[in-house]
Amino acid sequence: MKTKNCTLIRATTTRSIAAALALTATLSLSQQHSHAAVTVNLNSAASFAALAGSGITFAAPVNSTFITGDIGSFATTTITGLENAVIDGVNHAGDSVTQQAKTDLLTAYTDAEGRQEDTLFPLIHDVGSLTLVPGVYQAPSSLGITGVVTLDGGGDSNAVWIFQIGSTLITASGSSVNLINGAQASNIFWQVGTSATLGTGSELDGTILAQQSITLNTNAALTGRALALNGAVTFDNNIVAIPETSSTLLFALGVSLASLTRSRKIYCA
Repeated sequence: MKTKNCTLIRATTTRSIAAALALTATLSLSQQHSHAAVTVNLNSAASFAALAGSGITFAAPVNSTFITGDIGSFATTTITGLENAVIDGVNHAGDSVTQQAKTDLLTAYTDAEGRQEDTLFPLIHDVGSLTLVPGVYQAPSSLGITGVVTLDGGGDSNAVWIFQIGSTLITASGSSVNLINGAQASNIFWQVGTSATLGTGSELDGTILAQQSITLNTNAALTGRALALNGAVTFDNNIVAIPETSSTLLFALGVSLASLTRSRKIYCA
C-alpha cells in the first residue's frame, strides 16, 4: 500500500503543475472573458469528498481507497469498512456539520437542476469523443461516457460546465475526461436525477450531485466529489480528491518551480 500512496502523490503533483502551467498561459484571457454559466455554490458541502443519505461503504482490502476531503452520511449514518480507507479529511459521520452539508447539497442540486440549458442532447446520449465548450448541457434520460470526452475552457479558468441528467450517469470502463485550455474540475457539475456509476478504471472530473446513489467500481478515480442526497456512496479501491481551484494550482506551481530551482542548485554544487 505504501507504493500505491507514493504513486498517487507523484501523479497528483504532476497533474497540478501541468494544470497550473496551462492556467498561467491563459490567465490574462480568463480575466477578460467569462461564460454566461456561473458556478454552483456548494457552501458547506464543498469540503466533502463523499456525502451520502443512506450510508457509505468502503470495500476491502484494508487501505485500498484514498479520500482527500471530508466524509459523512445523514439521515442513515452508517459507514462500513472504514478500515479499508485512507482519509485525508474529517469523518463527520452524521454530525451537525454533515446535516448542514446535506441541506446545502439540496440547495446546490436544485440550483443545478433549474439552470436553463444551452444544449439539449437526445434522450439517451453518450458524450465520448466529443469536445464540449462551457455551458449547460441537458440529457433528458441517461448520459454515458465511452472513451474520452474533452472539455475545452477556451482560455477561461472560470469556465463552467453543468450536465443535467434526467436519470443515470454511467461511465464506461477506462473512460476519462480531458480538460484543456484552462478547464478545471472544480467548475464541472454532474446533476444526476437518479444514480451515478463510474466504470472500472474510469476517471471522472467534477462534482457529482446525485438524487440517489453513487457507485465507484474497482480502480475508478474521481477528481471531484461524490455527493448523494438520498442514497448510498460505495467505494471499491478508488482514489477521490476534491479538485483544486486556479489559485491553488498557481500556488502549487510557484512552490514546485521553487523546489526545482533549489534541486538544481544542489545538483550543480
